[in-house]
Amino acid sequence: MEWFTASEYWLSRLVFQRALAGLYLVAFLTAALQFRPLIGDRGMLPVRRYVDLVPFKAAPSLFHFHYSDRFFALCAWSGCAVSAALLAGVDALLPLWAAMLLWLVPWALYLSIVNVGQTWYSFGWESLLLEVGFLAVLLGNDEVAPPVVVLFLLRWVLFRVEFGAGLIKMRGDACWRNLTCLYYHHETQPMPGPLSWFFHRLPRPLHRAEVAANHVTQLVVPFLLFTPQPVATAAASLMILTQLWLVLSGNFSWLNWLTIALAASALRLPDTSPAVPDTPVWYTAVVLTVSALLLALGYHPVRNMISRRQVMNRSFDPLHLVNTYGAFGSVTRIRHEVVIEGTADGTPRTDSDWREYEFKGKPGDPRRWPRQFAPYHLRLDWLMWFAALSPSYAGSWFGTLVERLLEGDRATLKLLRHSPFPPDAPPRYIRARLFRYRYTTWSELRETGTCWERTYVREYLPPTRLAAERS
Repeated sequence: MEWFTASEYWLSRLVFQRALAGLYLVAFLTAALQFRPLIGDRGMLPVRRYVDLVPFKAAPSLFHFHYSDRFFALCAWSGCAVSAALLAGVDALLPLWAAMLLWLVPWALYLSIVNVGQTWYSFGWESLLLEVGFLAVLLGNDEVAPPVVVLFLLRWVLFRVEFGAGLIKMRGDACWRNLTCLYYHHETQPMPGPLSWFFHRLPRPLHRAEVAANHVTQLVVPFLLFTPQPVATAAASLMILTQLWLVLSGNFSWLNWLTIALAASALRLPDTSPAVPDTPVWYTAVVLTVSALLLALGYHPVRNMISRRQVMNRSFDPLHLVNTYGAFGSVTRIRHEVVIEGTADGTPRTDSDWREYEFKGKPGDPRRWPRQFAPYHLRLDWLMWFAALSPSYAGSWFGTLVERLLEGDRATLKLLRHSPFPPDAPPRYIRARLFRYRYTTWSELRETGTCWERTYVREYLPPTRLAAERS
């Protein structure tokens, strides 16, 4: 069975599996700490309401059979525990079949969460984690050498992630073609990081060189993944360096880290493989059968990539086994932010004592410097960026967010960095205003120490109070 396995990728598999387990842990921790105000029974988009409208076949999930906040918390924290066990290498201590089942557990649990997560879980890295997590089930443990076909499928996913992102850029926005998108991107990206200001202030010729290098990395280098070593390792290494550059420049949840883990599986690392028994026939049959199915399903993302109407971040099956990826097909030139304020005054006026709610990650107070959160994902902060682009993106949840703030809901307030009102003394009125944000210049930074300057644009939501108080 030498044709079936590649023992020289033993260490690469180990690095990939441990990195994936760590990202699973982050994903489940994010779900456990944020689900109540987002999709819980008193959440902005409750799971119970969703599963009443969407059949199991369209969105397979454990929560179609039973939902309660306590049961969701049990699933999320169980996912954390299993992920931690995999990170510690427990799978290597188990029989092969048991290790495969152990890797199947976090995939099934996270699939159940994503399929009822609605808008809050509509990001491409959710599907990517599930697609890659399913392939991890087939990789085996210390009882077998890594299967060649699964290593190929991991490279195939990496190819689609990078090449698909490159194509959507070239098709989507002229600034990618004329190399000027980075004149704006670091300032207008969804959640800037602590170094984003400095990336934005790099010389424009360097920005153009960055975009050109990105096109090479995403449109040319992915093909080299399927060439003989050491060329494939060089290609994967270049992708890792590019992703680390993106990690430094912003907060993109676990997208960059998961891409790095995928690239690590293609590296030819020093051979440390021990002697292993012959590969079981049943394992070979399972891997080949499932791999053939996945390759057949791959028709859909390939057709999407070559289509002039290419779409980003869409799954082609309810199990998220094959998906299409891509980001920033268009780049916004101006940054807008929704600022939410409350007042305890009985009659809201322009000169009332309006106090601002501060979010953890999204820009708010111009004096507050952005922080690094990725790979942890602040779901509300990300959706607030979309809300600033257009109220239509927030129509399903923004009104409920305002209602919960007016109620002083403790779970919702935990999503924020700071509330100007304690839970037992919420505001009488809340309003939302739209501001234009821009990075300060070098001279402004030296004078004020702030990285943002903001200008009022218009009213986003007029002063609003609870319906019970209006009646």
